[in-house]
Amino acid sequence: MQTATHQLPVTVAITRRADPSRNAEMLAWVRAGAALAEDFPGFLGVGWIRPGPGSTDWHMLYRFADAEALRAWEESSQRQWWLSSAQGMVEHTRVERRTGIEGWFDPPREHSVAELPPAAPPRWKQAVTIWVGFFPLSLLAAVTLGHLLAGQHVVVRTLATTFALTPLMTYVVLPWVTRSLRWWLQGHPAPWRR
Repeated sequence: MQTATHQLPVTVAITRRADPSRNAEMLAWVRAGAALAEDFPGFLGVGWIRPGPGSTDWHMLYRFADAEALRAWEESSQRQWWLSSAQGMVEHTRVERRTGIEGWFDPPREHSVAELPPAAPPRWKQAVTIWVGFFPLSLLAAVTLGHLLAGQHVVVRTLATTFALTPLMTYVVLPWVTRSLRWWLQGHPAPWRR
């Protein structure tokens, strides 16, 4: 009888890149992630190696009893917090998942490699993207709400305006602008030039 793949232990191998001058911070970050993962049901182990002194690459493995246990860890708020705490220090370059014991020792029976999504765009591009959505929306608010709130105290005007604009910016304008400028944010040629 063969065991279903989702019930086999899953090993995740990740390559991360970090500036060698930040080794102490990187080591503390790796240990913090291992400590967080250890508290999750189905956790079987973690390890990391570096190819040599001064290397920018850190190869990390973590292992869970099955795909469900792994998913619980990978979708947890603890892991999201941990990953975000290394923003600007660590670049995630590659993820590989293997099922069964071969994840640690033998050639894989099931092998899949998933490249991580591109890194976040530079902050200046993020700022420009927000401005592209914020400027016309603010202008529209000034024209439409400005005369209605003209006699109000500045705090009341600001409160009413931000209360109206924040949901529009968050759920309508910014997602639309981000989708429209995705090519630019990710450093690809403009769609009309392909």
